[in-house]
Order: sequence, then structure tokens, then C-alpha cells
Amino acid sequence: MYASQGRSASLGLALASAFAFGCSGVAAKPLIEAGLDPLHVVWLRVAGAALVMLPVAWRHRELVRSRPILLLGFGLLAVAGVQAFYFAALSRIPVGVALLVEYLAPALVLGWVRFVQRRPVTRGAAVGVVLAVGGLTCVVEIWSGLSFDVVGLLLALGAACCQVGYFVLSDQGSADSAEGGEPPHPVGVIAYGLLIGTVLLTVVARPWDMDWSVLGGSAGMGGTNVPAWLLLAWIVLMSTVIAYVTGVISVRLLSPAVAGVVACLEAVVATVLAWVMLGEHLSAPQLIGGSMVLIGAFIAQSSTPRTSSGPVVSGRGEGHVAGSDGGRAPAEGELSAGRAAT
Repeated sequence: MYASQGRSASLGLALASAFAFGCSGVAAKPLIEAGLDPLHVVWLRVAGAALVMLPVAWRHRELVRSRPILLLGFGLLAVAGVQAFYFAALSRIPVGVALLVEYLAPALVLGWVRFVQRRPVTRGAAVGVVLAVGGLTCVVEIWSGLSFDVVGLLLALGAACCQVGYFVLSDQGSADSAEGGEPPHPVGVIAYGLLIGTVLLTVVARPWDMDWSVLGGSAGMGGTNVPAWLLLAWIVLMSTVIAYVTGVISVRLLSPAVAGVVACLEAVVATVLAWVMLGEHLSAPQLIGGSMVLIGAFIAQSSTPRTSSGPVVSGRGEGHVAGSDGGRAPAEGELSAGRAAT
């Protein structure tokens, strides 16, 4: 009975994490439409979350000495890169479309494994890639001549590529110092990733040029005016801090396959909320294509061949995909390959 209750609690945490991450785009887009630059919204989100996570960073300060490359990679790719590209895409294309394009990351990872590392991939993984790519053609309605903003689609694809880069970095770095030792604590890696991401985004976003008065006003959400500061607080606390922490705990307790299925609900949550709260309607072919992308992404990640050393830690994103380690459950303190905080 206790095992069943524990599993239910784990699933509940995974669902909470998927819901919190899925809300980020819906809360961010009104701020962008109210006048904030997408990079400024990203900076506010990351800097605010980093401030909240400062005590965690201090507690795990040994990571700065033991895992500097991992922390830098997480901050650069999983935090700054994914979020900057994703939020920039939101300014041009619907929330659901941006997130579904980002879900091509598992297929891109398999492409890296097959054509760059020249390692074999399973037939199931290949089927997953074909499904994901075929679904994407429906999402962007390619038969209508790419009716969506091409730049917006490329920005969303950039978010997916940043996830791939971090997955590859994690896989290569795991063999360097994790043999026989404890993997880095995932919450500590997240805390330092947010701090490093804040520093990097400060240089790029130049927040001193931001129109800070927007935060004192309101933003339109589906015809309703919502205080801008409330939207920002939701993005920082719910869609970043709480989303990360609940996600980390659930990944520890669930198998990668189960975590991957639950995490796919993030795209569903984001699309439904964008439909209800922002009036962003998707056509029937787009909904069918989105389902194909999610199913293909799950098949691709769950069919990836097991390697000798899986990722030490992988970031969670505006798209979560369970680890590239086959059916192996994550070790204590280890994150499966996943969401980079979208």
C-alpha cells in the first residue's frame, strides 16, 4: 500500500512539474506583448529564480570546484540558450507550436548519435524520429507554404538545438569524473545553472535598458488585464523554481520511461492554456501533428541504445524528455535528460 501511495505521490509531482513548466509560455507572452523584449523576460525569469536559489547554491558550493564544465554547460545551454530562443520564438509564433518544435530535441539527439558519433540506433528510435518529423510538418502546415513566421520556427529550433548540445555535453562529461563517485546533486546544478545563466544573459539582454515601467502596469491575457508583476512572479516561482524542484524529485522516484510520458503533458498543458487564455487556436491537422511529435519524441528517447556512461545531469526544458540511458533508472542525485526550463 505504501509503495502504491509513494508512486501516486511521484506521479503527482511529475504532473505538477509538467503543469508548472507548461504555464511559462502563457504567462510570458502577455509580458512580451505589453512591451518587454523577450530577452528581458528571460533575464527577469532566470535572475529571479537564481535569487531564490542562492541558499541552495551556497550549500552545494563544492560543485564550482568539482564540476565547473558541467555547470557552465547547464547555464549556457539548458538555461540561457533554451529559454532565450524559446521566448524569442513566442514573440512570433503560437506557444504550442514553439514548444512542439522544441520537442524535436530527442530526434536531433539520435541524429547526433547516428551520424556524428556513428553509433547504431534502434528501429524503434528511427520510427520515433520519422513520426516526430512528420508531425512537425503538420504543425507548421508545410502544405500552405510555411504560413508561420519562418524566423519564429528557426528560433524554436534553436531552443531544441541548445537542448541537444547540453545532452551531448552531459554524456561526454559523465565519463570524466563520475566513475566510482557520487553524481552531482541535481538541485545544486540547477541553482548554479541559473546563476551562470543570469550572468550570461545580463551581458546579452542588457537589463539596464529595459522598460521597467511595464512591470508596474498590466498585461492583456485573453481580454483580461492582469498585473504584470503577478505574471512575472508566477514565471519565477511556479514555472521555474517549483517546476524544477518537483521535476527533480519526480525523476528520482519514477523510471525514465514513465517520467517521459508524464512530461509530454507539458506540451499539452501549454497548448490548451494558450487556446483558452490567449485565444491561440490550432487547426485539426496541427493538433494531430502535435500528437505525432509527442509520441515520436517519447518513442525516440525510450528507444535510444544504452551507453556505457549516461548523462551525469541534464537540464529540464521549455520540453522534457526522459534520459537517453534506455531503461536505467536515474541514480541518486542524477537527473535524466530533460527539460531545459521552458
